[in-house]
Amino acid sequence: MTEHGADLEKLYDQRFPEKELAQKHAIWEVLCKHFFQRFVDPSATVVDVGAGYCEFINNIRAAHKIAVDLNPDVRRFAGAEVQVMNAPCTAISQLDAESVDIVFMSNFLEHLPSKQLVLDTFREASRILKTGGKIIVLQPNIRFLPGEYWDFFDHHTPLTDRSLVEGLQLAGFEAETVHPRFLPYTTKSRLPKAAWLVGLYLRVPLAWRFLGKQALVVAVKRPQSAPSNGQRS
Repeated sequence: MTEHGADLEKLYDQRFPEKELAQKHAIWEVLCKHFFQRFVDPSATVVDVGAGYCEFINNIRAAHKIAVDLNPDVRRFAGAEVQVMNAPCTAISQLDAESVDIVFMSNFLEHLPSKQLVLDTFREASRILKTGGKIIVLQPNIRFLPGEYWDFFDHHTPLTDRSLVEGLQLAGFEAETVHPRFLPYTTKSRLPKAAWLVGLYLRVPLAWRFLGKQALVVAVKRPQSAPSNGQRS
């Protein structure tokens, strides 16, 4: 592991001690069952880019589940049914073009050092997705976090729901669902921790307007010649 990788591992160990990982997993179990599963057919091939602790990919129902992360330690967290690929987000060479149905990214793009790498990541997602396949991006929205966004040492690139949509359009996607406010900033914030309260939060979009500081964008890979016409929800 490089010195940079060791620093990040130490940083994440401090940020998410082992005792909190079980709580995060329980929250994501509810998020997947009561919200994200609506975008994922159980027969789909799903790729989680920047999978980290694998909360999403472990809990989503899919026929083929792939966790992509440069950190080899991701294997410790991936479920037995999850295929792990240690690859950069801009060049997932193990995956063929048009071979997957869903690409998911959560709290990942802000860690990339430039907008160009964000765009390259979107373009690689477009390469591996089938036409009509979807990308789901959950991302801190700096429009609602002008100061807090920078409280984390490894945050580099500021993004909003609007810049996410523009970047996805450049990479050949059309936004279908855009929630500028969806989840609170972190699991340490005011998102209710009990499973039934998380489920209740998801069923009350009005609460998102007050507590939500992360944007959610779902976009479809359009045919090469199709026009772009994203709609905001």
